[in-house]
Amino acid sequence: MRYELMLPHQIRKAIAENWPVVLPLGVLEYHGEHMAVGMDTLAVIKTLELYEKQADIVILPAFYYGAASYAVAAPEGSGSVQVGGNQLAPFGEELFYSLLRIGFRNIHAIIHHQTENFVAGMPTDLAFKTAGRQAIFRFLEKQRGEGWWGSNEMADYYAGHAAGENFFNWVQVHPLMSAAMNGKYPFDHAGIGETSLMLALCPEAVDAGRFGENTGWYTASAKEASAELGQRGVAMILDHLRAILGR
Repeated sequence: MRYELMLPHQIRKAIAENWPVVLPLGVLEYHGEHMAVGMDTLAVIKTLELYEKQADIVILPAFYYGAASYAVAAPEGSGSVQVGGNQLAPFGEELFYSLLRIGFRNIHAIIHHQTENFVAGMPTDLAFKTAGRQAIFRFLEKQRGEGWWGSNEMADYYAGHAAGENFFNWVQVHPLMSAAMNGKYPFDHAGIGETSLMLALCPEAVDAGRFGENTGWYTASAKEASAELGQRGVAMILDHLRAILGR
């Protein structure tokens, strides 16, 4: 369900049943002359809309204003919007803290931008990972008081942790494309992989008539893109979403 369309009784049901609450997290970034600047975020939104038909989830309004960087192209005339990680982290903390106050305990942010380095982290995902941890610590101290972890009531913490109980799983950040997809689907920037995803998910975001206007090396394979290849990628992404969001 779209969070902005939910009524309070539906929110309470989602809390009681521990539905995943998912933030599509992304950027606005130049993706060649042939593709929309919102590609990274649109890929998350569109695949979540498909997953929503299969399972109960809450989809938050998308956040497009991550750290695109100007590594691909200068912003003048290209459309890239850059908001640095130092600015993103406070926003993310307030957002996650608010969601915890509401009662959600199964919160996820999913990102596609720059996730080839997801284990090490890049500015947007690192900012929201940090924000999630800060929000959880802050919430637990408000709820239980300082010294909550050291109290005798937490004596079974490590046993519970080993059994899969972990407060810090209340907020998680994931890449849209899992590491298992490496080598099975092309990971690129505005090339055959991303262009194919858009042809499958959001064809209005691609103008094949503009392929010839591209000059960047990273777009050279875009002309080979197809909706059929994109559907293969979508199927793999949906398997990944089932693994991280399935209950």
